Amino acid sequence: MTQEEPVSDALAPRFGLGPIGQVLIPVSDVDAATAWYRDVLGIRLLFAFPGMAFLDAGGVRLYLARPEEPGFGGPVTLYFRVPDIHAAVEELEARGVAFSGRPRMIFDDGAQQTWMCFSRDPDGNNVALMSEVPSGG
Repeated sequence: MTQEEPVSDALAPRFGLGPIGQVLIPVSDVDAATAWYRDVLGIRLLFAFPGMAFLDAGGVRLYLARPEEPGFGGPVTLYFRVPDIHAAVEELEARGVAFSGRPRMIFDDGAQQTWMCFSRDPDGNNVALMSEVPSGG
């Protein structure tokens, strides 16, 4: 009797998650939240139904809805990539967005720096800006 050879890793079926398709953002007032994400942040509204709205954040769908169960969801943290964090903060502050501090460098590996700055939407969900730039830039 021969022992069966294990299937090599190269031939084994692989499981892998795809990119994020949708993020639920729990809100207390869908219309007000839609206006904030659309008009203040400038995220494109895809479609809306009573009690829910869907926006396109660079290919990731944001789903705004009032939770059906108390305590379900939030708060969440959304990290939006921006090429120039200082310019993005300045623009959003001009639109009425308040940040908890100034942009700051979170990490520098010698080749690349990661900068972040944090705010909140009207329901207290965290909204962050992040910028990855060459070190020294």
